[in-house]
Amino acid sequence: MAENKKKKTMGLSTKIFIALLAGALLGVGIHYFLPEGYVRDTIIIEGVFYVVGQGFIRLMQMLVVPLVFCSLVCGSMAIGDTKTLGKVGIKTVLFYLFTTALAVIIALSVAYLINPGIGLDMDAVQTTEISTTAESTSMVDTLLNIIPKNPIESMATGDMLPIIVFSLFVGIMLAKLGSKASTVANFFSEFNDVMMEMTMAIMKIAPIGVFCLIARTFANLGFSAFKPMIKYMGSVTFALIIQCFVIYQILLFVFTRLNPMKFIKKFAPVMGFAFSTATSNATIPMSIDTLHKKMGVSKQISSFTIPLGATVNMDGTSIMQGVAVVFIAQAYGIELTPANLATVVVTATLASIGTAGVPSVGLVTLSMVLASVGLPIEGIALIMGIDRILDMMRTAVNITGDAVCTTIVAHQEKVLDREVFNKE
Repeated sequence: MAENKKKKTMGLSTKIFIALLAGALLGVGIHYFLPEGYVRDTIIIEGVFYVVGQGFIRLMQMLVVPLVFCSLVCGSMAIGDTKTLGKVGIKTVLFYLFTTALAVIIALSVAYLINPGIGLDMDAVQTTEISTTAESTSMVDTLLNIIPKNPIESMATGDMLPIIVFSLFVGIMLAKLGSKASTVANFFSEFNDVMMEMTMAIMKIAPIGVFCLIARTFANLGFSAFKPMIKYMGSVTFALIIQCFVIYQILLFVFTRLNPMKFIKKFAPVMGFAFSTATSNATIPMSIDTLHKKMGVSKQISSFTIPLGATVNMDGTSIMQGVAVVFIAQAYGIELTPANLATVVVTATLASIGTAGVPSVGLVTLSMVLASVGLPIEGIALIMGIDRILDMMRTAVNITGDAVCTTIVAHQEKVLDREVFNKE
């Protein structure tokens, strides 16, 4: 009797998918069938939908810094051996950099296959004024900025790379000191449990937040906004699909011999959640939990690689930037040389490192990529209107790449339970 009752209980993932679909349908209905005016625009779209959706995002963002900090301290502390930690860290970062560079190459190839910017009627695309100021930071400063002058300030401003460096350092020292620092180690372990519990509590209202976020997006855009940009959207989407369902799955099979279809099926709810929130950081706890319970990945590995990936692994964002560069160049009638394309690959890969896992941040780093090959930064205005939908898709790709890397590393470190992965 108890078993039947348990089977009938709808899981959180199912609720999120239902909310996703219902929100999209309601948003489209509001856009096309509810007349413009104070009630529709101010009360419903920019009132209820905006406040509830952004309120949910802020609740998740509230947890990001303490959650990443505690996860990485506990992860590096749990690995314990500095040599093993270094090996896992090097493998993870190299994998992330390799897939990101590959993602940009795929994006450029797809863009030149489809040629999204050729024949674009610039008058048909509604452009808006945007801030085109981009701070240029030298490579030396970029490297130095990874080391925090004041870790508390980095936490206050949400500067993720210095937080990662400091948390790894703390975890390594705690592992080295062992029983001498057991009180501090226990504090971080217990505080990490508190943060995970807080996250799970907030996740209970995820379907409501997802519903409002999606409903507002579709209520604002409908489908008409996509028409002038359909080739650009198609190029980005096609490249994202190749990266997510071909490249990642080939890598997973080659390195682990695991069934890619099972991986996609089990990880699909996390991808759905990432799609709706458009923030990699918000999916950290759900990714770690799903990888542990459904894939058999040790939390010892995932609590290190997943928060790291949310900051340094932005394959979906790099794909958007690769396609956007070609699209903007073609729209403005500018020829890109092979040297320009090589610069795009390098710049987009480096730009992904340290990019905050928050909605639409890719547009900010895109200005750096455009500037590197002399393209007008004003071109970003061409793609702003439809970026929200693409941002949602590329976030789902970003977190899938993190999960694939984590599974591969766990397999190589012999902390992957294949029975759990193969279990239906």
